[in-house]
Amino acid sequence: QVQLVESGGGLVQAGNSLRLSCAASGGTFSSYNMGWFRRAPGKERESVAAITWSGGSTYYADSVKGRFTISRDNVKNTVYLQMNSLKPEDTAVYYCAADVTGGFFRSRWSLAGIYDDWGQGTQVTVSS
Repeated sequence: QVQLVESGGGLVQAGNSLRLSCAASGGTFSSYNMGWFRRAPGKERESVAAITWSGGSTYYADSVKGRFTISRDNVKNTVYLQMNSLKPEDTAVYYCAADVTGGFFRSRWSLAGIYDDWGQGTQVTVSS
């Protein structure tokens, strides 16, 4: 089992930036595909971005494409989510998740069910 701990959330004004981090331990981080999800108040959890184990491929939800960037450092066992041009509708709890099992990631990255381990989340609040 992989332990995931998110950090970097906070309160920012619209148009500003935040960088979320997700530190992994207890597994072989460099072999896992990773994803970021979010849950806004009163809404269902939605996929935000994902990155393959090597960092060679990244995927984004349409709502964040061009504003958010996912990256990873396999030496530091950490995945990042750089969030620019934040909007009030980006307000949510952000979770990172590890796809330990792997397989068909390109077509399945946005499905929460393929991820095996989840962090506790970090709150991001964007004021208008």
